[in-house]
Amino acid sequence: MSRATGAVINLSALRHNLQRVRELAPRARIMAVVKANAYGHGIAQVASALSAADAFAVACLEEALEIRHAGLVHPIVLLEGVFNVAELEEAARNGCELVVHDARQLALLEDARIQHNLSVWLKINSGMHRLGFPPSQARDLWERLGNAHAVRNPVRLMTHLASADEISNPRTRLQLGTFAAAMAGIQAERSIANSAGILAWPDSHADWVRPGILLYGVSPFTGRNGAQEGLIPAMTMGTTLISVQRVSKGEAVGYGGAWVAPEDMHIGIAAIGYGDGYPRHAPNGTPVLVNGARAWLVGRVSMDMIAVDLRGLPHAQVGDAVVLWGPELPVEEIARAAGTIPYELLCGVTQRVKFSLVDESTTPARSMASAKG
Repeated sequence: MSRATGAVINLSALRHNLQRVRELAPRARIMAVVKANAYGHGIAQVASALSAADAFAVACLEEALEIRHAGLVHPIVLLEGVFNVAELEEAARNGCELVVHDARQLALLEDARIQHNLSVWLKINSGMHRLGFPPSQARDLWERLGNAHAVRNPVRLMTHLASADEISNPRTRLQLGTFAAAMAGIQAERSIANSAGILAWPDSHADWVRPGILLYGVSPFTGRNGAQEGLIPAMTMGTTLISVQRVSKGEAVGYGGAWVAPEDMHIGIAAIGYGDGYPRHAPNGTPVLVNGARAWLVGRVSMDMIAVDLRGLPHAQVGDAVVLWGPELPVEEIARAAGTIPYELLCGVTQRVKFSLVDESTTPARSMASAKG
């Protein structure tokens, strides 16, 4: 029997979340962010499920080519642009759009003589100080790009919000003002809003929004979860119990004896660990679901297994379903317990985890049980 550890991706949830973005930003077009293997969900399958999006955004050319190989013809925006002539030519052949954020990229486009020109986005650094040109240069650079031989007009502009997930932080309002001032006198399409901007900053919606984590059913805000934003989590990470152990009061469990049984009790051993992407630093008391009921992590996470406190679950047995996160146990809750963010957990699912797809309105957790039947 093969190892039961798997991730179920609910394609219906992805489409629901895309529609939720349209409801939140009805006047904007949607650039669905599917970088990092679609936040760990599988780039080709996610892009296919999100075919109603107006465009896709990825970090690099390799990710764009995966979408093209899946047969999709949407515009694909390379958020980090390209860095040499060979990449420029490959991007042009595959109908990609480039973000230009560096003087060398601008020079590359001005010097290039290629068969197919490209649509480009000029990135302005409005205050995040990661990528982009100073706002004072926006007009001059926009005109230079518009005159470049390799560039297809019109040139669009974008920026990125650094603190939109902190609703009380004044930095977002300052960034919006900075970008608006940089756009003065420029008639061009704009893109500003990330997931948090879509939810909390309507003034940032502009012409294009760039949802990322929202599409996967996860809230960008600390202390909230996807369901509270009207979303459906797209991934359920699950496994099964492979052993039920009786331990006596005072006996230690796992590496280093980091947890000691407070009484005579049963623990369950579930086939998942940091080798699958479950966080090694998840502490005692991190919740899991065993047959839909809450149980608690005990002892250290090992490469292939975790131990679960089965007090209160007297009928638990080998083969029972264990859910690590999903619609009934939000990944946001697991991330808080482990001192990390949901993005890291989703992106960190490893290659040995078996992926399967469902396309139905029922929760992925229930579908997982039937899929593994």
